[in-house]
Amino acid sequence: MVMFLFLVIALAVVVAAVTLAVVGGGESDGPLPEVAPERLQDPLPLHRPVNRADIEGLRFPLTARGYRMADVDDALSRLGAELAERDARIADLESALAGAQAAAHVALHKPEHGQGEQQ
Repeated sequence: MVMFLFLVIALAVVVAAVTLAVVGGGESDGPLPEVAPERLQDPLPLHRPVNRADIEGLRFPLTARGYRMADVDDALSRLGAELAERDARIADLESALAGAQAAAHVALHKPEHGQGEQQ
């Protein structure tokens, strides 16, 4: 019985010490100071397209359960938009190249007027 009473008192002392440490046990600072959450600062450059070095240097701050979802979503949205823009640009250039090649092919195989018509 004495041992049980000792354990209850020891537990109460530990709970009181932890509570005072968190709430601010008489210190002039008060409770624990508010800390701003760690956020990703400008992960990708806005003034130019993203390159390989930007992606390799991209690091997301860790949170309790992994990465901050908003930071990852923002980065993936930016990369998706740039990839779509590059795909559209590549498609435009490929169609322009195909048109230029077709025009060159027609010009090479088209007989010139005036040759062979005079006799």
